[in-house]
Amino acid sequence: MRFSQARGQKIVSTSTAGTVGRVSGFVVDPSTSRIAAVRVKKAASGDTLPWTDITSFGVDAVTVDDAARITEASEKIASLSGRKRKVIGRRVLSTAGNELGRSSDVEFDQESGAVTAIVLNDEKTATGKVVGIGSYAVVWQED
Repeated sequence: MRFSQARGQKIVSTSTAGTVGRVSGFVVDPSTSRIAAVRVKKAASGDTLPWTDITSFGVDAVTVDDAARITEASEKIASLSGRKRKVIGRRVLSTAGNELGRSSDVEFDQESGAVTAIVLNDEKTATGKVVGIGSYAVVWQED
């Protein structure tokens, strides 16, 4: 699945069968090349859903067992968030120091949250993993 496909999806509580928020973005941890959390809008309890608290990430909705799983960002997740830590729209450099292009989307595994590929502005997809995210670029280790 791609970030662009998941953005805007409903987050549904399995205990109440009600919508408790919508996916507004993603927080990626470059040390694991995985999604650490989902950014949430229109939730009563907070703006962050840790990946570990997601019951399922489906094509039509994200499910959680309880709306209380959506909280304010922990210190670790907050340190991985913000404009300087976003992946989309950034210059992408290989670990060899070559510019690959600009990121236009990200592909991820819906079960594990692993970032599996980055889509570049020319629609070319590079497989591999994120190894760094900063204000200048996303550093990508190609397969």
